[in-house]
Amino acid sequence: MLPSFVAAQAAPTPIVFQNAAVHDPSVIKVDDMFYVFGSHLAAAKSRDLMKWQQVSDGVTASNPLFLNGASNVFTELAETFSWAQSSTLWAADVKRMPDGKFYMYYNACKGDSPRSALGIAVANNIEGPYVDKGIILKSGMWGQPSHDGTIYDALKHPNAVDPHVFSDRAGKLWMVYGSYSGGIFILALNPSTGMPLPGQGYGKRLMGGNHARIEGAYVMYSPATSHYYLFTSFGGLDSTGGYNMRVARSLNPDGPYVDAQGNDMAAVRSDPTKPLFDDASIAPYGVKLMGSFLFERSLGDAGTGIGTGYVSPGHNSAYVDPASGKHFLIFHARFPERGEQHEIRTHQLFMNADGWPVVAPRRYTGETLGAVRREFVQGDYMLVNHGKDISAAIKKSQSIALNADGTITGAVSGSWLLTGSNGIEIRLPGASPYKGVFINGWDETAKSPAMTFSAVSREGVSLFGSRLPPRTEAQVVNAVAAELSLGNTSAVTANLALPTRGTRGAVITWTSSNPAVISNTGVVTSPASGDVNVTLTARIAKGNTVVTKTFIVTVRKAGGLLAHYTFDGNLADANGIFGAGSVTGNRIDAPGGSIAFEAGVKGRAAVFNGASGVRLPNGLIASQNYSVALWLKPAALTAFSTTFFGARTTESWVSLLPMGHGGVGGASMLWSGTAWYDAGLGMTIPVGRWSHVAFTVRNGAVNVYVDGSKRFSGAGFPNVFTGTSGVFALGVNWWDAPYRGAMDDLRIYGSALSDADIAALVRQ
Repeated sequence: MLPSFVAAQAAPTPIVFQNAAVHDPSVIKVDDMFYVFGSHLAAAKSRDLMKWQQVSDGVTASNPLFLNGASNVFTELAETFSWAQSSTLWAADVKRMPDGKFYMYYNACKGDSPRSALGIAVANNIEGPYVDKGIILKSGMWGQPSHDGTIYDALKHPNAVDPHVFSDRAGKLWMVYGSYSGGIFILALNPSTGMPLPGQGYGKRLMGGNHARIEGAYVMYSPATSHYYLFTSFGGLDSTGGYNMRVARSLNPDGPYVDAQGNDMAAVRSDPTKPLFDDASIAPYGVKLMGSFLFERSLGDAGTGIGTGYVSPGHNSAYVDPASGKHFLIFHARFPERGEQHEIRTHQLFMNADGWPVVAPRRYTGETLGAVRREFVQGDYMLVNHGKDISAAIKKSQSIALNADGTITGAVSGSWLLTGSNGIEIRLPGASPYKGVFINGWDETAKSPAMTFSAVSREGVSLFGSRLPPRTEAQVVNAVAAELSLGNTSAVTANLALPTRGTRGAVITWTSSNPAVISNTGVVTSPASGDVNVTLTARIAKGNTVVTKTFIVTVRKAGGLLAHYTFDGNLADANGIFGAGSVTGNRIDAPGGSIAFEAGVKGRAAVFNGASGVRLPNGLIASQNYSVALWLKPAALTAFSTTFFGARTTESWVSLLPMGHGGVGGASMLWSGTAWYDAGLGMTIPVGRWSHVAFTVRNGAVNVYVDGSKRFSGAGFPNVFTGTSGVFALGVNWWDAPYRGAMDDLRIYGSALSDADIAALVRQ
């Protein structure tokens, strides 16, 4: 039983964020407003670094940053686009100069080569309009003299992109820039004009070269340590590129910059004997602050979903508040199971006992570093070890405990020490001490405060920890048991994913009443005929506490027709296995709505009015082998409006669209949000006429058919339906305008039908 003073505490006030998308955000504060400028002429602003408002996005003639009467970005920067052979812009940086005006350092790059142009545009107002002052650097002039007088060589000369302009503590103006190619360079600038001082060529190289994947340079001076910190991003920026943020430091703005092991970063470059973009050569260097990670929500934890984390976070800027002394890291991130979608994120930075930055594990919510009490920081934690690798792998959290006696147990063993009022020192085998801080944060998954720690070792490896609420063993196993579910088990044909772990190291073991049909590990053997009921018993244990939970599973012969919705005046499954569908409003979980019926291809058909949908039973598909077939007669075509929709989560789904997005020219398509799989059909099904549409999936091989003819065939289709808890709907999803038109004869099979099978369905 909880103490009365704990039980009486009110629920925490939810933290509200407002997100915006700016790739490669570079920060500037004007009065009480933070602005970030980035690639593709995107910008956003915020007063609190939590709620962002989009200012601009997209290199278009209507972008307000360059819109001034008849002039726009294309007319202003015509020379830049022409040189770079590009129609977009890369990472911009804006700085207010002594004349009070705002100088935007813009840049454009061809992309498949370092042919780039970097220039300056000036505005009286931070939000523009900006007027071009000309190009100051070019790169990629193959076979021609470069800015230093020698023939341009991409192995040693920079790509003239990704600028950051800063003033050192003596007031001198500098610009760091560069991306891949010859590395990161620094130039001294004239503070009166913003232009490079003469006689420098490309300037001084600080790190990189031989096409090392190092970019996004940004320099922050910290009065707390009297050091300049050079942030860069290593790896590739997309969701599979392993992007990660690293830092080195110097007492001088133009270096040399060294990492925590004392390595001079000017010596860090790719091995010229290796293929382009050799990450192995550079991975050991720099202090790795953050890579792809996930505070994974385990079975029995508070909240819903998979947890909170980032994929390929990087290309950061940084800001030191002169009044409070707070340090901020502002970057873009992608997210687990969300493909290439990206948003701005802000985290606090703190200096550890050795003067190296550590990043708050949770995004900024206004918290301030303060004294902590030992009894409030010990307990169960999710631990993330960021390592030093450059990899697409997401570092998932492990369960550990910071014990009262100073030991660390769980997934790793070691010791911990509270140093000073809020410092932490962690000792793990094979590494120098990790030094950092404890800081209160906000757990977005649990929607509650959480004590966190962040620490870095001399090897440049960062650890994140996020504390879980105190629970007894009995509370842990009961929470796991309460959430444990196998989904819809009324018509199982594929192997079951039986969870074996719960929160805080709870162990789940399974016993089957009929191992010949369902093994103790969930392997399903199809019965020869008829249904077989099997009882699965889960034993959930932590320490000496054990609870059990049982499930009745009906196993059917694999490969046949699972569900058949004929729409003959109702929403029932004519196959008799699954329940009837239910009418929804304009979203998959919205109330209201209405469905009518009219003459169809076979008997009656369901009519969708553009404001309603049908929620089908969960678990209709639960494997990598299935087929979906139905008749469609759209009354209108609207991009993204779904007909058949199935999802494991809001980030992992499959959608059949009569009209797809612009990437497939608006053609009909099968779409998946798990990895943004676009199966465009090269044609659009007609309005006002019936078309038979079907798709089959077999272990990633996907085929899509219209009127029995194969219109798309591909590989690598995402494995969305990994369990029996999938959510399914017709005509609606969580986001887009509902479908308007008719549907008839929906059939779902537990196997991938052949071309002949699909053709036969059209003739039936």
